[in-house]
Amino acid sequence: MNQKNKNSTAPEAIWPGLEAGVPKPLMPYSPAIKAGGWVFISGQLASDFKTGLDASVASVNPFLNEQLAGESDFVLGNLRDTIAATGCDINKDMVRIWQWFVSDRPTHQEFEQGNNWPALSIAPYLDVRKNFIDSCPPSSSLGVRELMWRNTNLEVDMICFADDDESITFGEPTALGQHHPALRRGDWVFLASEGPVDWVNGHLTGSQVDGPTALAKHTWSHPDHWYTSTVEEQTRYTLEKLARLAETAGTSLDQTVKADVYIGHPRDFAAMDRVWRQTFPENPPARVVIPYMGMGAKGARVEISLTLLAGDASISKKTIETSDAPEQPGHEPQAVKAGNFLFFSTQMAFDSTGNLAEGMRRPENAPWYGSPGQNQMRYIMKNVDAISSAAGTSVENIVRRACFHSDLQWFADSIQSWASYFPGDKPASTTIGLDGPFVVSGANTLLDLISYVPD
Repeated sequence: MNQKNKNSTAPEAIWPGLEAGVPKPLMPYSPAIKAGGWVFISGQLASDFKTGLDASVASVNPFLNEQLAGESDFVLGNLRDTIAATGCDINKDMVRIWQWFVSDRPTHQEFEQGNNWPALSIAPYLDVRKNFIDSCPPSSSLGVRELMWRNTNLEVDMICFADDDESITFGEPTALGQHHPALRRGDWVFLASEGPVDWVNGHLTGSQVDGPTALAKHTWSHPDHWYTSTVEEQTRYTLEKLARLAETAGTSLDQTVKADVYIGHPRDFAAMDRVWRQTFPENPPARVVIPYMGMGAKGARVEISLTLLAGDASISKKTIETSDAPEQPGHEPQAVKAGNFLFFSTQMAFDSTGNLAEGMRRPENAPWYGSPGQNQMRYIMKNVDAISSAAGTSVENIVRRACFHSDLQWFADSIQSWASYFPGDKPASTTIGLDGPFVVSGANTLLDLISYVPD
């Protein structure tokens, strides 16, 4: 399938305007960015960007209609209108959706114990989503600690395609998440976030993709010996599931361009990474690993979603590495280029040893001195600039940013530095507050980035 773009390929910001009913954000980002036949939609919250939770949601009697339902209606309505302003349709052209739900669980202690259950129900959201989305594409639903506007509990961001192709879904919508597990659009395949759960029929074969029932028994390490790791077994099982889904969609794991990996406690990184090295011994995909994620199955320690090229894709992927930026802390390259897009691996203020770079925190005996938020963002962007140059693009061509802070206290300083790199249109953006610290101790900001690469 050859992707044909309906519009120009250079990055272009889309502003629906107040007449469309979409509030104008205060922060430096664009509601949507169109580039190379893709459309990146910024995260939306149920806020008027003036007072906090929008009055239309806050005024509803919570005993008659859950707040999450009201937020969902507000957010999805704005997303529908924003997508329409780009010339796309939320039902026909959306290929990927992320949903972030606020919960004060797991507590930090529960994360320490390996319990990643957020103790909340997203049923009100799923019920409302049916009013806007007929057939949900591959999805991620994660629990997080906080969002940018107080009293908001939901943020949603998306990717759509603006081309002449049609999406092909694989498997029936899952019984619980109500999304398709796999979708192909042109040269690209998207796989939903999967965890170590068994399916109704115990396996994935052909199009028999049903809802998960329980955590797979063999993804736990045996209680009577010390030779296995629960996180390793869950990672291995999850990747096996994704391999079968990829095959169903006409591709394979070696065509993976980018992986989103969600873990609970940062200490789970090492066990996950050991399995990653076995699964991708050569040419691993770009990978972003985000800790302190609340997961939808009790006992789950890892979830993974993938972006791949189709088996018969007309484009190929290329690993991007440069000595002008630090080596990644795990088994992933600095970035992977495929077609007109560059997918970065985790970007934090680390050096090539995997530790926090020098000068990135306040001195121990002068805790009032320095600006770690600004310093770390500048350091990160210096590395992003070097990687971009090696791939034939520039920082100004970043089209999507997902930013995770160990604490949202770091947002104000870091966003000032971030915005200074974009004198024109700002990238689409989503900002999430986690329960910190990250895998790199002392890091306060983690970036997940996609850039446009001109021909």
